Amino acid sequence: MINISIDPVAFTIGTHEVRWYGIIVALAVVAMIFWAYSRISKIKETLTAPPDIMLAPVGIASGMAGAKLVHIMESWHYYVEHPAEAFSGGGLAIYGGVIGATLGIWLYLRFSSLGKERIRDFFAVADLIAPGIILTQAIGRVGCLVNGCCWGKPAAEWVPWSVVYTHPNSYAPLNIPLHPTQAYESIFALVCFVILLKLTGRLKPDGSVFMVYFIMYSAWRIAIGFLRDAHTYFAFGLSQAQIISIVVLAVSVFILIYRRHRFRTTEKPSA
Repeated sequence: MINISIDPVAFTIGTHEVRWYGIIVALAVVAMIFWAYSRISKIKETLTAPPDIMLAPVGIASGMAGAKLVHIMESWHYYVEHPAEAFSGGGLAIYGGVIGATLGIWLYLRFSSLGKERIRDFFAVADLIAPGIILTQAIGRVGCLVNGCCWGKPAAEWVPWSVVYTHPNSYAPLNIPLHPTQAYESIFALVCFVILLKLTGRLKPDGSVFMVYFIMYSAWRIAIGFLRDAHTYFAFGLSQAQIISIVVLAVSVFILIYRRHRFRTTEKPSA
């Protein structure tokens, strides 16, 4: 059993609390930016279309919208009671951010000039940054662990790695042994990071590694949902997050199979 007594609030500015969660997530985002820049800079000369200056604002806007929407869906009961919070800056799900940014950028490129060329570039770049996305999530979950959010269900007495939150500023229930689902996800994400690195450049067509990311992470969210404390929404005790993950998993598997089949029938893979 591990006691977590750290104050999740790093410091305050007036009446505003700055939590370690926000600091750690900010560091994770910076790491993602550096990862993406270093990867894309190596292939920018091979892109079939010039970079589009609108990609950054489109990705940020759609990512923020997706992050908020998925968090609302995951915490539907809370937002029914506090509808005004749906328009606040808090409560963002990185999973939804990735989905939202992906859809937003894809739709923008699909209907822009040089659409076909830019879509090909999109899939190639997505493969390169996929390991960075899961690495960002691994770092971000450390912030969740400190913050006490995304906590797990009560753990059995024989679980030696259960965590007990004791600080009143923690979001998790206090003085109860819980499964450290945040730590579970960080470990899983690091394993996925290694797998995605190994697959990058080896799995065809472009975009396949990105789909593998969605498949692995969606499957994980379905599984870990049985250890996370959440309201049930559908049959078999599934949470909103699990339902979303099932949909994402099914769509990702379909896209991967469809694109690989199309590649094999229209392209001649290199030996």
